[in-house]
Amino acid sequence: MSRFGLIAFISLWVSAASLSGQTTSASPSPAATAKKEKKKEKQPADNTNPLLGGVKGAPTNGPVTTEIYADDAFFDSNKNVGIFSGHVKVADPRFTLQSEKLTVYVTKGENQGLEKAIAEGNVAVVRDRPDPNGGAPTRAVGRSDQATYIASTGNVELRGTPRVQEGVNTHIATSPDTVMVVNQNGQLTTHGPSRTEIRQEPKTEEQKNETKPTPSSKPPGTS
Repeated sequence: MSRFGLIAFISLWVSAASLSGQTTSASPSPAATAKKEKKKEKQPADNTNPLLGGVKGAPTNGPVTTEIYADDAFFDSNKNVGIFSGHVKVADPRFTLQSEKLTVYVTKGENQGLEKAIAEGNVAVVRDRPDPNGGAPTRAVGRSDQATYIASTGNVELRGTPRVQEGVNTHIATSPDTVMVVNQNGQLTTHGPSRTEIRQEPKTEEQKNETKPTPSSKPPGTS
């Protein structure tokens, strides 16, 4: 049977207040609405997710849209569960993900939103950590057998001999039971045995010459 290449989009419009557990306030005044419009104009135009090569995510301080691409999809509206399989790719403003299978759980009630997502099989997760000095963000790439994203905390839990690479440095689990957690700021916490590889590039000739002391022009024995 030929693959029919299903592309499934799930738009989860969740306000910033609901994501932080706060209740929604009354309708804003026209002046407040005008201020919000000005803030939106200051947002960068391009929010491209690098892992997916051109798929754009929503700004993190506005409505959140999660897009899921897969070959096949199954939805159970009674349980609020969606199961995606085959070349799964997820585009979210907070992270990007690839896996063989993805199970998505949506909260019940009027304000529906993403509760959690469990990825399985050759999982790769990319999350950028902002630079406090305003420079380029540091990218963390996590790989594992399983990854669980918890929407309430923004954490991504990696299980099944996980490993996380940040720049040229790599953090590797030495036990299949080790769990690595990457939070929404890109910070890594490891529970269980692990090994860290810190890579240092050899100095170039130019760098070596810069560290050499400048020879003195005075003859020996003179002060």
